[in-house]
Amino acid sequence: MRDRVDFERYVEQRSARLLQTAYLLCRDWGTAEDLLQTALAKAWFAWRRVGDNPDPYVYRILANTHASWWRRRWRGEVPTGVLPDVAGDDQMGAVGAREAVRQALAVLPDRQRAVIVLRYFADLPDPQIAEVLGCSVTTVRSQASRALAKLRVDPAAVAAITTGS
Repeated sequence: MRDRVDFERYVEQRSARLLQTAYLLCRDWGTAEDLLQTALAKAWFAWRRVGDNPDPYVYRILANTHASWWRRRWRGEVPTGVLPDVAGDDQMGAVGAREAVRQALAVLPDRQRAVIVLRYFADLPDPQIAEVLGCSVTTVRSQASRALAKLRVDPAAVAAITTGS
């Protein structure tokens, strides 16, 4: 019974942050919700083994599950070129900035995107990122360096940074 209470408390406290991380990994809210639900289900089955700090374990489940889904490459949904609804103008530019970040992350390979998301959005240190992704700290740093170099020359990312939108 104690495990259930601890797990429920963890989900209640961390699900919003985990959902954001899942979204940044897959760039789709519906898929992110599915990814988070799958990750939490897997975490529940291993909850007794997780230990006092479940974040690295759950982040690793998120990253690994996303990678396995991506390898399957099932694309049952076909995106449309024209959306039926058009969003109104964002007076503060926050939507534009978020969209610029999403587009910049979209051009990165999966591993580089995972490193950037875990480092800058989940605030994990390099050793924890290495543990989550199952690689060395050196690999994490090289992937981050390559990703940042790619983002520096991406016109959309540079424009978003220079205009502040």
